[in-house]
This record gives sequence, structure tokens and C-alpha cells, in this order.
Amino acid sequence: MAEDEKAKAAKKPAAKKPAAKKAAKKAAAKKATARTATAKKASAKKTSAKKAPAKKGAVSGYGSGSVDVVMSVDQVAKEAASIAANAPTVAELDAMVTGETFLSINNLRAGYGKMEILHDFNLRIGKGQSLCLIGPNGAGKSTVLHSIFGFTNIFSGSIMIDGKDVTALTPSQKLAEAGIAYILQDKSVFPQMTVEENLLMGGFLKNKPAEAKAAAEEVFSKYSRLAERRDKPAGVLSGGERRLLEISRALVMQPQVLLVDEPSIGLEPRFIDMVFEILDDLQRRDGKTIIMVEQNAKKGLAFADLGYVLVSGETAIAGDGDELLDNPDVGRLFLGG
Repeated sequence: MAEDEKAKAAKKPAAKKPAAKKAAKKAAAKKATARTATAKKASAKKTSAKKAPAKKGAVSGYGSGSVDVVMSVDQVAKEAASIAANAPTVAELDAMVTGETFLSINNLRAGYGKMEILHDFNLRIGKGQSLCLIGPNGAGKSTVLHSIFGFTNIFSGSIMIDGKDVTALTPSQKLAEAGIAYILQDKSVFPQMTVEENLLMGGFLKNKPAEAKAAAEEVFSKYSRLAERRDKPAGVLSGGERRLLEISRALVMQPQVLLVDEPSIGLEPRFIDMVFEILDDLQRRDGKTIIMVEQNAKKGLAFADLGYVLVSGETAIAGDGDELLDNPDVGRLFLGG
């Protein structure tokens, strides 16, 4: 009897095994069904997202709207070169000058080392006028400024100021004797030196230190923003104040001609306006002759009396600043439409 009961007890667990397997299979089937349903829902969402039409007025990318035509730098240069076929003559450049020609560049061939960048380049500007040079990268805009100030190799041609040939003068001679000052691009101040010390550095070619000191005081009387910070390190100035200091330092030598390289570079819009107001004051009130290279072509042409469009080391288009602003080719190629 005991043996029969033991045999029955031994058989009971074995009888339960099929039931456990069935339950496990059902649970696995439920999980699989749930996973399949979730996957179908996710797939349906993706499909509906793809099919959903874009909302009117929606933007993509950087959110700046669509661009109908994008021109590469090479395309701009190629189209500008075709325009250069009707380049202005020297007589036409002369006609744009107000009064007598004060600074002229005549058939200049110049560059760096043995590389020629400017090819028979001509320029005319009257005393107290302003000129903005624009054009594609590599057109030779900065090379014009460098050549006037003596930073390039001159292969042929001449540079005249007020009837004097200054072609072969060194940069120091051009500053001290010909009254030409070069205002470099941003970050040319000495940050550890005070504002006053930076200004005095601008007068290093003065015969007497007292002359540089007097010129610096004139700058302080003109620009209170600098006077208030005269004993502060130049490194603590804002971007606009540093640009003002760079311009003011060039004024210590009391130049007649200002060569301004990218005055708006690296500045916030409010400081850009301030810098152009200062340049306008220097031209209109102090009678400075200004030649600038400006990346913001619209701003530069709006400021300048004259504008030259350079292409491959030559002048392709020239005219009044306002005239170039209204020129459809200039607008399409250099002003963003």
C-alpha cells in the first residue's frame, strides 16, 4: 500500500509539467503579440510623419528661410570677370574725382615675392573723399592698401600723393613724410599697455615725445570714451572701444590719408555703426581722405563717396557709392541680391 502511494506521489509532479509548459508558451505568446503591436504603432507613426504635409510657413535647416540661388565663390569670380570686359577707363576714373586728384595710382603692377596681384591698376581720389574697395576673395583689395603703404613689391607703375611720387618710400617714410596712416584689422592694440600708452605708440615717429603727448591729448579731448579709460589696460576695452583706439592711434601722427582695412570685422552691429560714424566725422569734419576695404559691401558703399569693384587685380566697375548700391550686377554678385 505504501509503495502504491509513493508511486502515485511520484507521478503527480510529472503530470503537472505539460500544464507549466502550456502556461509558459501562452505568456511568451502574449509578450510577442505586445511587441508586435508596439512595433506596428511606431511604424504607423513614422509613416504618418513622413506623409504629413509641411505646415505653411514652416522652416528647416537653420530656420532662415529658403535660398533660391546659391552662387559659389568661383561663380561670382567668373561672372565678375565677364563684367570686367567693360572696365572703366582712366578718364572715367578722373571724372569721378571731386576737385583736383589728391592720390593716384598709375598702371601699378604689384604683389608679394615674384607673384603679381595687381595688373596695371589705376585709382583716383580727391582730397577729403572716401573710396570703398569691394570684390571677391583674392581680388587684390588689401593688396591695394598694402601697396600704397609700402608692404608689397612694386614691379612697375607709380603712386602719387599731392603731386609727390611716394612709390619707393618705406612705410615709416610714408607715415612721417607723406601723411599716410594704415589702420590694421582688429586685434592690433597692445592689451597689457594702457589706453594712453597705446596712443603714444602711435606717435613713435614724432621728433619729440612732447609732440606725441600733445597729439594724444587732442585725441582724448575728441573722444571722451577713451579719456575715461586712459589709465586702463587696453585689453579691458569692448570691441568697439578697441577699434576706436586703433583708429585714434593712427591719428596721433596727424595723417592726411587713412587706409582702413575691414573696419567692421568682428564687431557687433551697434559698434559697427559707431565706427562708421567716427570715420564719417574724420572725413567730413577733419577733411581726411579715406580708402577702405570692407567685407560688409552694403555698409562700405553706403558710407563711401566712391566705390571700386576689383576682380583679379583689376577694376571691373567703378562709380559713386550709391550708384554701385543700385547696380543690379553689383547687387547680385556682392550685396546678396
